[in-house]
Amino acid sequence: MKLATLKDGTRDGRLAVVSRDLTRALEAGAVARTLQAAIEDWDRVAPMLADLYAELNAGAARHATPFDPAQCHSPLPRAYQWTDGSAYVNHVELVRKARGAEMPQSFWTDPLIYQGGSDSFIGPCDDAPFADEAWGIDFEGEVAVITGDVAAGTSVDAAGQYIRLFMLVNDWSLRNLIPGELGKGFGFVQSKPATSFSPVAVTADELGDAWRDGRVHWPLAVHLNGVLFGRPNAGVDMTFNFAQLIAHVARTRELEAGSIVGSGTVSNKENDGPGQPVKAGGAGYACLAEQRTIETILAGKPATPFMRFGDRVRIEMLDGRGQSIFGAIDQQVTRAS
Repeated sequence: MKLATLKDGTRDGRLAVVSRDLTRALEAGAVARTLQAAIEDWDRVAPMLADLYAELNAGAARHATPFDPAQCHSPLPRAYQWTDGSAYVNHVELVRKARGAEMPQSFWTDPLIYQGGSDSFIGPCDDAPFADEAWGIDFEGEVAVITGDVAAGTSVDAAGQYIRLFMLVNDWSLRNLIPGELGKGFGFVQSKPATSFSPVAVTADELGDAWRDGRVHWPLAVHLNGVLFGRPNAGVDMTFNFAQLIAHVARTRELEAGSIVGSGTVSNKENDGPGQPVKAGGAGYACLAEQRTIETILAGKPATPFMRFGDRVRIEMLDGRGQSIFGAIDQQVTRAS
Protein backbone atom coordinates (compact mmCIF):
# COMPACT_ATOMS: atom_id res chain seq x y z
CA MET A 1 0.00 0.00 0.00
CA LYS A 2 0.93 3.65 -0.33
CA LEU A 3 0.66 6.15 2.53
CA ALA A 4 1.06 9.93 2.74
CA THR A 5 0.72 12.69 5.32
CA LEU A 6 -1.52 15.59 4.31
CA LYS A 7 -0.90 19.10 5.59
CA ASP A 8 -3.55 20.41 7.99
CA GLY A 9 -1.78 23.22 9.83
CA THR A 10 -0.35 20.93 12.53
CA ARG A 11 3.20 19.65 12.85
CA ASP A 12 2.31 16.03 12.12
CA GLY A 13 -0.52 16.34 9.57
CA ARG A 14 -3.13 13.68 8.80
CA LEU A 15 -2.53 10.15 7.56
CA ALA A 16 -3.99 9.22 4.17
CA VAL A 17 -3.99 6.15 1.96
CA VAL A 18 -3.02 6.93 -1.66
CA SER A 19 -4.10 4.94 -4.72
CA ARG A 20 -1.52 2.88 -6.57
CA ASP A 21 -1.58 5.29 -9.52
CA LEU A 22 -1.14 8.28 -7.18
CA THR A 23 -4.31 10.01 -8.37
CA ARG A 24 -6.59 9.70 -5.33
CA ALA A 25 -6.29 9.86 -1.55
CA LEU A 26 -8.47 8.69 1.30
CA GLU A 27 -7.97 10.04 4.80
CA ALA A 28 -7.33 7.29 7.33
CA GLY A 29 -7.94 9.13 10.59
CA ALA A 30 -10.46 6.55 11.77
CA VAL A 31 -7.65 3.97 11.73
CA ALA A 32 -4.68 6.12 12.79
CA ARG A 33 -4.42 9.90 12.81
CA THR A 34 -0.72 10.01 11.89
CA LEU A 35 1.81 7.76 10.24
CA GLN A 36 3.82 7.66 13.46
CA ALA A 37 0.77 6.32 15.31
CA ALA A 38 0.28 3.69 12.60
CA ILE A 39 3.92 2.56 12.77
CA GLU A 40 3.76 2.21 16.54
CA ASP A 41 0.71 -0.09 16.27
CA TRP A 42 1.57 -1.64 12.92
CA ASP A 43 0.46 -5.23 13.42
CA ARG A 44 -3.06 -4.12 14.32
CA VAL A 45 -3.34 -1.10 12.03
CA ALA A 46 -1.71 -2.32 8.80
CA PRO A 47 -4.52 -4.76 7.85
CA MET A 48 -7.12 -2.00 8.29
CA LEU A 49 -5.08 0.41 6.16
CA ALA A 50 -4.72 -2.35 3.55
CA ASP A 51 -8.52 -2.67 3.44
CA LEU A 52 -8.84 1.07 2.79
CA TYR A 53 -6.19 0.80 0.10
CA ALA A 54 -8.05 -2.02 -1.66
CA GLU A 55 -11.28 -0.04 -1.47
CA LEU A 56 -9.58 3.03 -2.91
CA ASN A 57 -7.97 1.15 -5.81
CA ALA A 58 -11.29 -0.51 -6.61
CA GLY A 59 -12.94 2.91 -6.96
CA ALA A 60 -15.31 2.15 -4.07
CA ALA A 61 -14.09 4.81 -1.61
CA ARG A 62 -16.88 7.40 -1.45
CA HIS A 63 -14.83 10.03 0.34
CA ALA A 64 -11.72 9.86 -1.82
CA THR A 65 -10.27 13.14 -3.08
CA PRO A 66 -7.72 13.99 -5.79
CA PHE A 67 -4.17 13.42 -4.56
CA ASP A 68 -1.95 16.51 -4.67
CA PRO A 69 1.71 15.94 -3.68
CA ALA A 70 2.07 19.69 -3.08
CA GLN A 71 -0.30 19.30 -0.13
CA CYS A 72 1.90 16.66 1.50
CA HIS A 73 4.39 16.75 4.29
CA SER A 74 7.14 14.19 4.11
CA PRO A 75 5.44 10.90 5.14
CA LEU A 76 6.92 11.44 8.61
CA PRO A 77 7.05 15.24 9.02
CA ARG A 78 9.44 14.66 11.92
CA ALA A 79 10.93 11.48 13.32
CA TYR A 80 12.43 10.14 16.51
CA GLN A 81 15.51 9.11 14.57
CA TRP A 82 17.02 9.71 11.12
CA THR A 83 20.28 7.92 10.38
CA ASP A 84 21.82 7.97 6.93
CA GLY A 85 24.36 5.55 5.58
CA SER A 86 26.86 5.69 2.77
CA ALA A 87 26.05 2.25 1.45
CA TYR A 88 27.28 3.10 -2.05
CA VAL A 89 30.97 3.17 -1.24
CA ASN A 90 31.77 4.28 -4.79
CA HIS A 91 30.11 7.61 -3.88
CA VAL A 92 32.17 7.94 -0.69
CA GLU A 93 35.38 7.27 -2.56
CA LEU A 94 34.63 9.86 -5.22
CA VAL A 95 33.57 12.73 -2.94
CA ARG A 96 36.52 12.14 -0.63
CA LYS A 97 38.83 12.20 -3.63
CA ALA A 98 37.31 15.54 -4.63
CA ARG A 99 38.34 17.11 -1.35
CA GLY A 100 41.73 15.41 -1.25
CA ALA A 101 40.89 12.97 1.55
CA GLU A 102 42.06 9.37 1.62
CA MET A 103 39.45 6.66 2.11
CA PRO A 104 40.18 4.00 4.74
CA GLN A 105 39.94 0.46 3.37
CA SER A 106 37.58 -0.40 6.26
CA PHE A 107 34.83 1.63 4.55
CA TRP A 108 34.32 -1.36 2.24
CA THR A 109 33.62 -3.71 5.16
CA ASP A 110 32.15 -1.54 7.93
CA PRO A 111 29.13 0.70 7.17
CA LEU A 112 29.53 4.46 7.45
CA ILE A 113 26.44 6.10 9.01
CA TYR A 114 25.76 9.56 10.42
CA GLN A 115 22.99 10.83 12.69
CA GLY A 116 20.88 13.44 10.89
CA GLY A 117 18.55 16.09 12.26
CA SER A 118 15.01 14.74 12.43
CA ASP A 119 13.04 17.37 14.36
CA SER A 120 11.66 18.66 11.04
CA PHE A 121 11.84 17.75 7.37
CA ILE A 122 11.12 19.76 4.22
CA GLY A 123 7.96 18.77 2.34
CA PRO A 124 8.52 16.92 -0.95
CA CYS A 125 7.29 19.82 -3.09
CA ASP A 126 8.21 22.69 -0.76
CA ASP A 127 10.93 25.21 -1.57
CA ALA A 128 14.36 24.50 -0.07
CA PRO A 129 15.59 27.78 1.46
CA PHE A 130 19.29 28.53 1.96
CA ALA A 131 20.99 31.74 3.03
CA ASP A 132 24.07 31.61 0.79
CA GLU A 133 24.87 30.02 -2.57
CA ALA A 134 28.54 29.99 -1.53
CA TRP A 135 27.77 27.13 0.85
CA GLY A 136 27.82 24.74 -2.13
CA ILE A 137 24.19 23.61 -2.32
CA ASP A 138 23.84 20.02 -3.52
CA PHE A 139 21.05 17.44 -3.71
CA GLU A 140 21.53 13.75 -2.89
CA GLY A 141 19.07 11.18 -4.22
CA GLU A 142 18.63 8.16 -1.96
CA VAL A 143 16.29 5.40 -0.79
CA ALA A 144 15.24 5.04 2.86
CA VAL A 145 13.25 2.68 5.05
CA ILE A 146 11.06 3.29 8.09
CA THR A 147 11.41 0.66 10.79
CA GLY A 148 9.30 -0.71 13.59
CA ASP A 149 10.85 -1.26 17.02
CA VAL A 150 14.30 -2.86 16.64
CA ALA A 151 16.00 -4.35 19.70
CA ALA A 152 19.61 -3.55 20.49
CA GLY A 153 21.91 -6.23 19.16
CA THR A 154 19.56 -7.36 16.38
CA SER A 155 21.43 -9.46 13.82
CA VAL A 156 21.67 -8.80 10.11
CA ASP A 157 19.62 -11.94 9.45
CA ALA A 158 16.77 -10.64 11.61
CA ALA A 159 16.94 -6.91 10.83
CA GLY A 160 15.04 -6.97 7.54
CA GLN A 161 11.79 -8.11 9.17
CA TYR A 162 11.50 -4.76 10.95
CA ILE A 163 11.25 -2.72 7.74
CA ARG A 164 7.76 -1.26 7.49
CA LEU A 165 7.90 1.27 4.63
CA PHE A 166 10.14 2.63 1.89
CA MET A 167 10.67 6.25 0.76
CA LEU A 168 12.90 8.31 -1.49
CA VAL A 169 15.21 10.93 -0.01
CA ASN A 170 16.80 14.23 -0.95
CA ASP A 171 19.53 14.52 1.66
CA TRP A 172 20.51 18.14 1.05
CA SER A 173 24.22 18.83 1.51
CA LEU A 174 26.22 22.04 1.75
CA ARG A 175 29.45 20.83 0.20
CA ASN A 176 31.64 23.83 0.95
CA LEU A 177 30.89 23.55 4.67
CA ILE A 178 31.69 19.84 4.90
CA PRO A 179 35.52 19.93 4.90
CA GLY A 180 35.67 22.34 7.83
CA GLU A 181 33.20 20.33 9.87
CA LEU A 182 34.78 16.96 9.19
CA GLY A 183 38.18 18.47 9.87
CA LYS A 184 37.10 18.88 13.50
CA GLY A 185 36.63 15.11 13.71
CA PHE A 186 33.10 15.28 15.06
CA GLY A 187 30.76 14.87 12.08
CA PHE A 188 28.10 16.82 10.17
CA VAL A 189 25.86 19.51 11.64
CA GLN A 190 25.75 22.77 9.67
CA SER A 191 26.57 21.07 6.38
CA LYS A 192 23.50 18.80 6.59
CA PRO A 193 20.35 20.95 6.66
CA ALA A 194 16.78 19.61 6.81
CA THR A 195 16.15 16.55 4.64
CA SER A 196 13.27 15.91 2.22
CA PHE A 197 11.38 12.68 1.56
CA SER A 198 9.02 11.51 -1.18
CA PRO A 199 5.30 12.36 -1.01
CA VAL A 200 4.42 8.71 -0.48
CA ALA A 201 5.85 5.84 1.58
CA VAL A 202 5.16 2.33 0.29
CA THR A 203 5.13 -1.22 1.58
CA ALA A 204 7.50 -3.82 0.12
CA ASP A 205 4.82 -5.46 -2.03
CA GLU A 206 4.53 -2.25 -4.08
CA LEU A 207 8.13 -2.80 -5.21
CA GLY A 208 7.46 -6.31 -6.53
CA ASP A 209 10.52 -8.28 -7.62
CA ALA A 210 12.63 -5.12 -7.42
CA TRP A 211 12.83 -5.63 -3.64
CA ARG A 212 15.32 -8.45 -3.17
CA ASP A 213 18.57 -9.11 -1.30
CA GLY A 214 17.81 -6.14 0.95
CA ARG A 215 18.00 -3.68 -1.96
CA VAL A 216 15.58 -1.84 -4.27
CA HIS A 217 16.47 -2.68 -7.87
CA TRP A 218 14.98 0.24 -9.79
CA PRO A 219 16.79 3.25 -11.31
CA LEU A 220 16.51 6.55 -9.46
CA ALA A 221 15.73 9.32 -11.95
CA VAL A 222 17.20 12.73 -11.10
CA HIS A 223 16.39 15.82 -13.18
CA LEU A 224 18.10 19.19 -12.72
CA ASN A 225 16.17 22.13 -14.17
CA GLY A 226 14.13 19.74 -16.30
CA VAL A 227 17.12 17.90 -17.80
CA LEU A 228 18.01 14.31 -16.90
CA PHE A 229 21.08 14.41 -14.66
CA GLY A 230 21.26 10.79 -13.59
CA ARG A 231 19.53 7.44 -13.56
CA PRO A 232 21.71 5.19 -11.38
CA ASN A 233 20.18 1.88 -10.31
CA ALA A 234 19.59 1.72 -6.55
CA GLY A 235 20.11 -2.05 -6.48
CA VAL A 236 23.53 -1.95 -8.13
CA ASP A 237 26.79 -1.21 -6.29
CA MET A 238 25.02 -0.96 -2.90
CA THR A 239 27.82 -2.39 -0.78
CA PHE A 240 25.70 -2.67 2.38
CA ASN A 241 22.01 -3.60 2.14
CA PHE A 242 19.26 -2.26 4.39
CA ALA A 243 19.42 -5.19 6.81
CA GLN A 244 23.13 -4.53 7.31
CA LEU A 245 22.54 -0.82 7.84
CA ILE A 246 19.78 -1.42 10.41
CA ALA A 247 21.85 -4.00 12.29
CA HIS A 248 24.81 -1.61 12.33
CA VAL A 249 22.74 1.17 13.94
CA ALA A 250 21.20 -1.29 16.40
CA ARG A 251 24.48 -2.83 17.50
CA THR A 252 24.52 -0.92 20.82
CA ARG A 253 21.07 0.70 21.02
CA GLU A 254 17.47 0.05 20.12
CA LEU A 255 15.61 1.79 17.31
CA GLU A 256 12.16 3.07 18.18
CA ALA A 257 9.23 2.56 15.81
CA GLY A 258 9.30 5.30 13.21
CA SER A 259 13.09 5.40 12.88
CA ILE A 260 14.34 6.21 9.37
CA VAL A 261 17.46 4.61 7.90
CA GLY A 262 18.81 5.96 4.61
CA SER A 263 20.95 4.29 1.97
CA GLY A 264 23.17 7.23 1.18
CA THR A 265 23.53 8.70 -2.31
CA VAL A 266 22.78 6.14 -5.03
CA SER A 267 25.92 5.69 -7.11
CA ASN A 268 26.96 3.28 -9.86
CA LYS A 269 30.30 2.29 -11.27
CA GLU A 270 30.68 1.69 -14.99
CA ASN A 271 33.22 -0.64 -16.63
CA ASP A 272 34.93 -1.12 -13.24
CA GLY A 273 35.54 2.60 -13.01
CA PRO A 274 33.65 5.76 -12.00
CA GLY A 275 30.21 6.31 -13.47
CA GLN A 276 29.90 8.45 -16.57
CA PRO A 277 27.74 11.56 -17.13
CA VAL A 278 24.42 11.20 -18.94
CA LYS A 279 25.79 13.29 -21.83
CA ALA A 280 28.54 10.71 -22.28
CA GLY A 281 26.02 7.87 -22.41
CA GLY A 282 26.41 6.86 -18.77
CA ALA A 283 23.90 6.43 -15.95
CA GLY A 284 24.86 9.81 -14.53
CA TYR A 285 24.69 10.72 -10.88
CA ALA A 286 22.36 11.37 -7.97
CA CYS A 287 24.33 14.38 -6.72
CA LEU A 288 26.38 17.21 -8.19
CA ALA A 289 29.51 16.34 -6.24
CA GLU A 290 30.08 13.14 -8.20
CA GLN A 291 29.86 14.84 -11.59
CA ARG A 292 32.20 17.59 -10.34
CA THR A 293 34.67 14.92 -9.20
CA ILE A 294 34.67 13.23 -12.62
CA GLU A 295 35.20 16.61 -14.28
CA THR A 296 38.13 17.27 -11.95
CA ILE A 297 39.67 13.88 -12.78
CA LEU A 298 39.29 14.46 -16.53
CA ALA A 299 39.98 18.19 -16.83
CA GLY A 300 41.69 19.24 -13.62
CA LYS A 301 38.74 21.25 -12.29
CA PRO A 302 34.94 21.02 -12.01
CA ALA A 303 32.75 22.65 -14.66
CA THR A 304 29.31 21.95 -13.15
CA PRO A 305 28.29 24.55 -10.55
CA PHE A 306 26.48 23.76 -7.35
CA MET A 307 22.82 24.76 -7.20
CA ARG A 308 21.83 28.40 -7.35
CA PHE A 309 18.68 30.20 -6.24
CA GLY A 310 15.93 29.35 -8.69
CA ASP A 311 17.33 25.93 -9.63
CA ARG A 312 14.98 22.96 -9.37
CA VAL A 313 15.67 19.27 -8.68
CA ARG A 314 13.28 16.37 -9.23
CA ILE A 315 13.93 12.90 -7.77
CA GLU A 316 11.66 10.00 -8.71
CA MET A 317 11.61 6.23 -9.15
CA LEU A 318 9.57 4.60 -11.93
CA ASP A 319 8.56 0.96 -12.14
CA GLY A 320 8.86 -1.23 -15.23
CA ARG A 321 5.69 0.29 -16.71
CA GLY A 322 6.95 3.83 -16.28
CA GLN A 323 4.64 4.50 -13.31
CA SER A 324 5.89 6.62 -10.43
CA ILE A 325 6.17 4.51 -7.28
CA PHE A 326 6.67 7.15 -4.59
CA GLY A 327 5.67 10.35 -6.37
CA ALA A 328 8.39 12.91 -6.98
CA ILE A 329 10.49 15.05 -4.70
CA ASP A 330 10.26 18.27 -6.73
CA GLN A 331 11.91 21.28 -5.11
CA GLN A 332 13.23 24.71 -5.98
CA VAL A 333 16.19 26.27 -4.19
CA THR A 334 15.28 29.71 -2.82
CA ARG A 335 17.01 32.44 -0.86
CA ALA A 336 16.17 32.16 2.84
CA SER A 337 14.56 35.25 4.28
